[in-house]
Amino acid sequence: MLAGQITESCKIELVDIPEPQLPDAPGHIVFQPEVTCLCGSDLPFFELNAEVKHSAAVGQSLHEMVGTIVATNGTRWNVGDKVMAVPFDQTGLFERYVLPEDRAVAVDPRVPMEVGMLVQPLGTVICALKKLPLLIDQDVVMIGQGPMGQLFTSMLRNLGARKIIGIDLLQSRLDFSKRMGATHTICNAVDDPVEAVRELTDGRMADIVIELVGHTHHQINLSIELCRSHGKVLSFGVPPQTIDNIKWAELFWKNISIITSVNPTFERDWPLAMQWVAEGRIDVAPMVTQRFPLAELQQAFETFHRREGTVIKVAVDFPAYTNA
Repeated sequence: MLAGQITESCKIELVDIPEPQLPDAPGHIVFQPEVTCLCGSDLPFFELNAEVKHSAAVGQSLHEMVGTIVATNGTRWNVGDKVMAVPFDQTGLFERYVLPEDRAVAVDPRVPMEVGMLVQPLGTVICALKKLPLLIDQDVVMIGQGPMGQLFTSMLRNLGARKIIGIDLLQSRLDFSKRMGATHTICNAVDDPVEAVRELTDGRMADIVIELVGHTHHQINLSIELCRSHGKVLSFGVPPQTIDNIKWAELFWKNISIITSVNPTFERDWPLAMQWVAEGRIDVAPMVTQRFPLAELQQAFETFHRREGTVIKVAVDFPAYTNA
């Protein structure tokens, strides 16, 4: 069967490996991906940058996916069940792989498979927003309007935020943000975001700032500048191992609370995300802007990596997928 392997910076190949086998220990499944999506947290592996301390393993990096259970030695699922599965360590770039049976969530029959994989990132947003206070009447700034920023934008609209302010370097993403529910957008390649937020909030600044960039280009200091006294900063973008030169004194004297969020639960967060998509409470379908077959995996990663034009989410269809 096929698997993905990053062989050098920004180069990924399909290699042939043996079929997976169920372990002797009960409670496992063999999961067969059908429709998958690339995530910003996959890009450090693709780049082999400083955040990845070793060459990427076979199967890295992919973790947003839906598909079919093709074998099981557990009791929770049956062969043929459609599930959203989340691999360990973003190691899911296989035609089939083994997982514990509790790392899967049933796909609601009302949710098309080509949309279901977005339940994974939506669940991470739900997990994060549950850590914030009541959002009704709050002015919220989001730094970064990539795929995760778009999901936060839509959720903030549903949860009653007063001002939903998206910041990004790319105007094309900000145009999409308005479609997802942003009340205001700021292109910080053109405008000073601090002055723009000050004007939009009548000098008060944001009640909540959500940092969605992470990695080596994190915007923690900008988050602190944009946040009002006694406000909150949600650090959502995956950070580097250490961050130097943080404006800690400003954060301290402004009494800003820092909130972090990672690892949604299979018991609550991801099932709720599936429910909301099934019920139409949030429309994630427009976010899939490009699709590629697995055979064009290199092009899919390059397209997502460039972040050009209309690119929001790039889907990859595996050989097992059929939309019949």
